[in-house]
Amino acid sequence: MTVRAAPRSSLPGALVLLGALATALLVSPAPATTQLRVTPESAGMSSERMERITATFQGYVDQGRLPGAVIQVMRGGGIVYQEAFGYRDRESRDPQAVDDVFRIASQTKAIVSAAVLMLQEEGALLITDPVGRYLQEFMETRVAEEQENGEVRVVPARRPITIRDLLTHTAGLGYWFSDRPVTGTDPVARDRQALGVQGWYFADLDEPMRETVRRMASVPFNGHPGDAFVYGYATDVLGALVEVVSGQPLDVFLQARIFGPLEMTDTHFYLPPGKVERLATVYGLRDGVLTRAPDGSGREAQGDYVEGPRISLSGGAGLLSTARDYARFIQAILNGGELEGARILSPKSVELMTANHVGGLMSPGAGFGLGFQTVVDLGARGILGSPGEFAWSGAYRTLYWGDSTEDLVVVYMTQVIPATGLDDHAKLRALVYQAITESYGEPMGR
Repeated sequence: MTVRAAPRSSLPGALVLLGALATALLVSPAPATTQLRVTPESAGMSSERMERITATFQGYVDQGRLPGAVIQVMRGGGIVYQEAFGYRDRESRDPQAVDDVFRIASQTKAIVSAAVLMLQEEGALLITDPVGRYLQEFMETRVAEEQENGEVRVVPARRPITIRDLLTHTAGLGYWFSDRPVTGTDPVARDRQALGVQGWYFADLDEPMRETVRRMASVPFNGHPGDAFVYGYATDVLGALVEVVSGQPLDVFLQARIFGPLEMTDTHFYLPPGKVERLATVYGLRDGVLTRAPDGSGREAQGDYVEGPRISLSGGAGLLSTARDYARFIQAILNGGELEGARILSPKSVELMTANHVGGLMSPGAGFGLGFQTVVDLGARGILGSPGEFAWSGAYRTLYWGDSTEDLVVVYMTQVIPATGLDDHAKLRALVYQAITESYGEPMGR
């Protein structure tokens, strides 16, 4: 396997980690598809402190606040923690397994954003290009401007949307929710409802995403390009862009260019029949009580990921994956675009992806790159992490982050929507960083 040198670590610590890896490889060669399990101590972390993660998340399960979860933590390219908690399905008491499959929703965005950067590396496009050069309906778009009297005025967008606007969610294309009642006589709201899209969920649609995106361009957007961070359908448009530019369906492109090379063997838009028993069940947490989500379509249901049309390939929220698979993708990004000899991006493209492109449009201390949230100012952000860290989450409560300063990858999988009052994300972050005994960052006061 490829072992990434830990930045700014002490020489003894690095030698211990390399020695542990070499010994393990000599004793029991790991298959190419499995990253090596190493002791936390060999990677500058504490086994004893790692047990606090286990105790906390088992506590969530015991308290009935989580149905189940899988957590994978990697440092220096080796797995230092990989545990499953609770149940894949509470009703049948099927235990959660580390290779279970989860709906990752918006964690799809980082993968599709990487695909766009791959096309730029091939000379097929530039992210500064207008989207309308490839998807003609986006050359001239409209914006719904709310007036002081509460009325809505539709005006032409001030400039064409660029691919970079979509990558940074500054295109003004926010999520719409067609299943919510429309009040008053707002014609824009009625146009959005008529589009028939339920927020980020597309798995029930019996049409290709290219056609959905075509119709989407005709509805007034939420803001002018470049004015604000407006989270929404931007990466679904990017998925259609990848199809048009590459000449391949999105699932075919991703399999050939990312999933295959990185050996992400369990990442799909729709689950193959042989893997159905590994799909985790969705639950909702309301008033401290977990309730199994209904079967069928919808954002807060089990969804049409096994049965259904299986046609719409949502670049913004459509993928299913495992903790192992997604950690391989994030490790490749952390490595500068390469994993175990498979290079999907150049280091400079990764540098551009993980830089802040939106100035101060995000929350204090945070920025946004090309598919990821980034950390700009650790103190202003006010939670544990490192400058340059990149991260995002998914609607079903999944989470990941990559920390280049600490050479750290964390992937958390569960299936809870809504998750009212659940503080698992913040607790996981605190528990992972408290387990570090050898920081690779700059010493304090120097």
